[in-house]
Amino acid sequence: MNMRFRFFDLLRFAGFALLATIAHAFDHNHATLDDLLHQQVRDGWVNYAALKVTPQPLDRYLDSVAAVSERDFATWPEKDRLAFLINLYNAATLKLIVDHYPVKSIKDIGGFFSGPWKQKVVRLFGNIITLDDLEHGIIRKDYREPRAHFALVCAARGCPPLCAEAYTGTRLETQLDDQGRVFLAQTAKNRVDAATHTVWLSPIFKWFAEDFEAAAGSALKFVTPFFSEEERRTLVSGDFKVDYTTYDWSLNDQAKR
Repeated sequence: MNMRFRFFDLLRFAGFALLATIAHAFDHNHATLDDLLHQQVRDGWVNYAALKVTPQPLDRYLDSVAAVSERDFATWPEKDRLAFLINLYNAATLKLIVDHYPVKSIKDIGGFFSGPWKQKVVRLFGNIITLDDLEHGIIRKDYREPRAHFALVCAARGCPPLCAEAYTGTRLETQLDDQGRVFLAQTAKNRVDAATHTVWLSPIFKWFAEDFEAAAGSALKFVTPFFSEEERRTLVSGDFKVDYTTYDWSLNDQAKR
């Protein structure tokens, strides 16, 4: 009898071990998403038509994310967690666009009181939440990383360009800094006008001013290191006022580039 109980104990232990292995087997290189982005994103522009025809890789990636439990997620290093959440936001946004494509703008999705960011489309930890929940209720609230605004892409031309690779915990610091430099180099969105002593910034720095102020005292101080060397020298030469460029909500669609 004792041997029988030991046998079943061993089976239960083996089962728990197998479940633990599966739970911890999430690919922190995000290879499925990485391959998709390499194939379908060029200089921040997305081939939504191709994603619409072949949605399986994106669906597969989102399924793998949805399978991660909150308990296992909590055991990961912080950078792995943040990379995971940024990738989820971007992938869920791609899915939202693909499901409604063709559209001229993400703002065409949903109604007046339930726009695109209020749609329950994000599968996470056994729940279905909105993009707003993910960005404001988790990423901004729990991680306090202003550079995440360089990486979260809402499918609009006014956004920072979508990176053609997945974020990973091991490279997150470099990736976020690179994204900041790429975004601040887009002169239609951000630029230094020495003649008028004006720094033109994306409205992102107005909408989320509190995030940048908490990190550096002001949005301008936060973004200065991400400008080119010449622009940084200009900025330290005198007082500059901040004004904001116009945000372009049209779709970041390769077909409409």
